[in-house]
Amino acid sequence: QVQLVESGGGMVQAGGSLRLSCAASGRSFGTYTMAWFRQAPGKEREFVAAISYSGVSVKGRFTISRDNAKNTVNLQMNSLKPEDTAVYYCAARRTMLVLTSLYEYEYWGQGTQVTVSS
Repeated sequence: QVQLVESGGGMVQAGGSLRLSCAASGRSFGTYTMAWFRQAPGKEREFVAAISYSGVSVKGRFTISRDNAKNTVNLQMNSLKPEDTAVYYCAARRTMLVLTSLYEYEYWGQGTQVTVSS
């Protein structure tokens, strides 16, 4: 069992930056692929970035990183736009693969709100 707790969300102006963190509890963090998804009001949850234990990552505009010693995964978001406004969720799956579908993830955090104003 893995519990995930996100932090670092907030309100920022367009062009600004935020760094989200996800703290994972439980054993064997190193065997989990970690990911970030986001969901805007009225829209489906969508993939943002993922990273395997070994550091192989899939990402778009934002940078994902992990610290296996601290059981944390981070999402550095720069040059934020109003359309990045959403609830951001951390997810985990016990696998060595880098997965991008939300249906493949077993564990989810409660989410953290990111609001980008224009």
